[in-house]
Amino acid sequence: MDAANSATAASSSATSDAVKGEGNHMESVSGDLETNCWGCGLRVLVSRTASVFKCGWCGAITKQNVARIDSNYTRFRRLRDQCFVSIVLLFMLFFTCAGMWAVNPIIFSVSYFVGLLHITLAAILSISTLSSFCLAAFRSAGTPPMILWGSYPAVGKGGLENHTYCHFCSKPKPPRAHHCRSCGMCILDMDHHCPFIGNCVGAGNHRPFILFLISTVISTLYVAFMTSFAALHIWPPLEDRSVSHISGVVSTEFVYRVLKDNVLSFLRSAVFLSARGLVLVYLFISSVSLGIGLSVLLWQQLSYIYVGKTYLSQLSAVDSEETTERDCQNLVRFFDCPYNAAAYLPSYWKSGKSHRK
Repeated sequence: MDAANSATAASSSATSDAVKGEGNHMESVSGDLETNCWGCGLRVLVSRTASVFKCGWCGAITKQNVARIDSNYTRFRRLRDQCFVSIVLLFMLFFTCAGMWAVNPIIFSVSYFVGLLHITLAAILSISTLSSFCLAAFRSAGTPPMILWGSYPAVGKGGLENHTYCHFCSKPKPPRAHHCRSCGMCILDMDHHCPFIGNCVGAGNHRPFILFLISTVISTLYVAFMTSFAALHIWPPLEDRSVSHISGVVSTEFVYRVLKDNVLSFLRSAVFLSARGLVLVYLFISSVSLGIGLSVLLWQQLSYIYVGKTYLSQLSAVDSEETTERDCQNLVRFFDCPYNAAAYLPSYWKSGKSHRK
């Protein structure tokens, strides 16, 4: 009986927990509207102007007037993601096969040992990149755990603290979860939805996604180095433009003219490249451009992990005064390194000092 009375009193106290807008500003209301809390089912009196209110018993947050998303739009996104994943897999297959066809004969002509070493490194990078991509693309991004809700006896005091109701999944959504319109489900610790893997990046596949970025960046650097090395061995000879002995001060105009002649001669010789040489040029340009773009993305992801946040949580914290702990231990915990691995970190990483954002 006492518990029921306390629950009723707590539900009535939710009138003082009404929140206007999306902020955390509390104001006392006179109870213009009576509604039921979705989390515990108790009656709550809230202001008619309150778009968000919090239950005083279970702590669940209710957002009213939530717009629904057209299901046809979700189906279009899923079809788009499937096309992107197919294109990425075909591109990876082409990149691997074309690189082997264009580079291997040239490398083996230089040295048989170097050729075997090249094949070994290429196989390791290809397998690691493909396996991490499959884990990131086809593993579940992380679904929120099941939790009791809907009735007062089942939901205890603060049992749904800061949980919101997902009108699309029709179930509670934890504070760090977000509903993905492309996947059609709530994702725990969602970072973003990546169409190139056709999946969200969340608690379940964030680590394989980072490993995929690391492996891809290393692979693009290796491809750029090997294709440039192979291209130099089969590049047509340049035009012989000998420069006579120069005495005295060299003018800037003369240096510019010499560089211009050499560049034009290099480009003119590219006309006589074989099919193998053209493939090497394409692989070099593609690997450099792709490596630069993915390096920026990898640096951004590691920066968020360093401060203990995801991309979406970082966006929501931009306009707030929330402080976060910046510590390299966040990186150690993210990659699930053994506890003893911290002993090999630099001293300033192990100082235990945290930086305020």
